[in-house]
Amino acid sequence: MWKRITGSLFRRFTLPLCCRKPPTRLLSIERELLRAPSLKMSNTFAKHLQKLSINDPPVFEGSHPEANVVDLMRNYVADELSKVSGVDSKQIYPALEWTNTLDRGDLLIPVPRLVRQKGINPREIAQEWAEKFPEGELISKVEANGPFVQFFFNPQFLFQTVIPDILTRTEDYGACKYVENKKVLIEFSSPNIAKPFHAGHLRSTIIGGFLSNLYEKCGWEVIRMNYLGDWGKQFGILAVGYERYGDDKKLAEDPIDHLFQVYVRVNKDIEEEGDTLPESESTDGKSREYFKRMENGDQDAIKLWQKFRELSIEKYIGTYARLNIEYDVYSGESQVSKESMDRALKLYDEKGLVHIDRGAKLIDMTRFNKKLGKVIVQKSDGTTLYLTRDIGAAIDRYNKYHFDKMIYVIASQQDLHTAQFFELLKQMGFEWAHNLHHVNFGMVQGMSTRKGTVVFLNNILEETKDKMHEVMKKNQVKYAQVENPDEVADLVGISAVMIQDMQGKRINNYEFKWERMLSFEGDTGPYLQYAHSRLRSMQRNVPDITVTDMENADFKLLQEPAAIALVRLLSQYADVLRNALKTHEPTTVVTYLFKLTHQVSSCYDVLWVAGQTKELATVRLALYTATRQVLSNGMKLLGLTPVERM
Repeated sequence: MWKRITGSLFRRFTLPLCCRKPPTRLLSIERELLRAPSLKMSNTFAKHLQKLSINDPPVFEGSHPEANVVDLMRNYVADELSKVSGVDSKQIYPALEWTNTLDRGDLLIPVPRLVRQKGINPREIAQEWAEKFPEGELISKVEANGPFVQFFFNPQFLFQTVIPDILTRTEDYGACKYVENKKVLIEFSSPNIAKPFHAGHLRSTIIGGFLSNLYEKCGWEVIRMNYLGDWGKQFGILAVGYERYGDDKKLAEDPIDHLFQVYVRVNKDIEEEGDTLPESESTDGKSREYFKRMENGDQDAIKLWQKFRELSIEKYIGTYARLNIEYDVYSGESQVSKESMDRALKLYDEKGLVHIDRGAKLIDMTRFNKKLGKVIVQKSDGTTLYLTRDIGAAIDRYNKYHFDKMIYVIASQQDLHTAQFFELLKQMGFEWAHNLHHVNFGMVQGMSTRKGTVVFLNNILEETKDKMHEVMKKNQVKYAQVENPDEVADLVGISAVMIQDMQGKRINNYEFKWERMLSFEGDTGPYLQYAHSRLRSMQRNVPDITVTDMENADFKLLQEPAAIALVRLLSQYADVLRNALKTHEPTTVVTYLFKLTHQVSSCYDVLWVAGQTKELATVRLALYTATRQVLSNGMKLLGLTPVERM
């Protein structure tokens, strides 16, 4: 049906009448939209489209014109350019590219991607195509720029479709169901039990939270999983340390901090002992023995471990809530079934993958990829290692959830481990292993839990909150209007922490510095919050203009270059999300939001609302309201809570 609906948008307006093809049929767009109630679009949008009597162009594979106006234009450009150039429109559609800056148009196409014959000058071809392409109500300008053809959308078409669409779809604007009945499991954060949640875990947490939100907006069913580091020799170390340094009263008062202090002290004992004591007397040896008891199911050993685990999870839930993250599943290394690990060990043997070296089981991965090396899957004492446990966990998850994709948000330090893990599952014959993805990221440098020189996430959030409180208090008039200044300062502080982490590409390392964290100049989280609160304030100041008024505004009154640039950016939002889905980069959305806020800031001195006629105030407020909605949508996608006042 949408082939008919969106196809009906297009007509070549500037060709002479004798050259135009007559419309194949006229459609009532509003009637067609009503027959598809699942497609939530603006009635004003439908009414505007109904005015056009046009031919049906094809809707190309991967195009979603029901949710994305840029896809509407891609369909039109591909179809029309095919008529001009003689190139198959199916080749043209995927060759159409985004532009980095608005001065290069809204879409462009590199001629060499379509015409590769020797002796043909792509610059001349670009010039010829630009001159022949019909300009009109959809495309206002076509330019040749070297070997590129640049297409500029008609601003009035955008004003009359994009703004009402945003005002109607509100939080759904930008969302699109790209898949049907697909499930993705995303594992992220994964802190270690009985250790503080520090800033080193922040990257996995915010990237995973962002990806979870993004996949949901793009039509996937998402399972958010926290795979806790709740098993291993470190729990033997912690138990031995607790016997020496534990204090039940301190544990009750502040369990996470006390367990951390114990962990640091006992590791110092291990470091000081070195190899001076026999295995049975050393702290390291006793820790190994304790963990062996845990693996064997010793109830006394398990009881203390369970206590540490439960106290830690309780603490983590509060921290995640502060970051707008709620997990569907709290799993962990301890939850992997023995049956799955036994099955993995059996499959290693059946597939002829294992060889024995001094009692330990090894797999030579270089047979499949020289870069993967050799890996131990079971120690000589019979204890399993992370790889076998990860294999067992993946098998358990697929059997339980039957996911279509599983994403591991894990630091780049684990690139080799993850590659070995994925390859081993493939060699074991699991077809679903081809649907596993590693989203890696660089490290926050300058931290350590083991040595005790760690900056805790709560410290970061509390200090940024205090800093924001100081900034807010400088304007006593506005501060007095904020109903809950402590909460607002907290939300803006969290924005500062999260945005500074997401601004660069996720693979990049960065050094943790308080100065950077607390800087409020330039492109920062507080700047986004300020931009949102200012736009919200503008709406509050004109209470007599309703959303219905704005949807039915006279958009022809918007002629200013600043307004045109802003609506062109608003039209891109759905494409931004689709691009982020391909790259798994939060910075794709962050960069877009800063472009949007910079552009709306440049509008304030030009597009006044106060003191204008009702008609002009209404249409300008519609533009600002649509901008605030898109800014809010993007901030929530990143995991931020937009504030109303600050």
